[in-house]
Amino acid sequence: MKPGYKTTEFWLSAAATIVGLVVTSGVLPEQPDNVWVRLVGGVVAVLAALGYTAARAKVKAAGEE
Repeated sequence: MKPGYKTTEFWLSAAATIVGLVVTSGVLPEQPDNVWVRLVGGVVAVLAALGYTAARAKVKAAGEE
């Protein structure tokens, strides 16, 4: 089993989390007053992190059997 940081899933979820956090923080100047854009960015960040964690836990559980 490869370490987590060497998988494509890790890098894709890391990218989604970072983009979500950047949008949520308001660093992007296009729509700083739009609360919905920030909310969606936060949701994307959380779901990406949770999705990766759940997928990795499933892989580790299958590897232990």
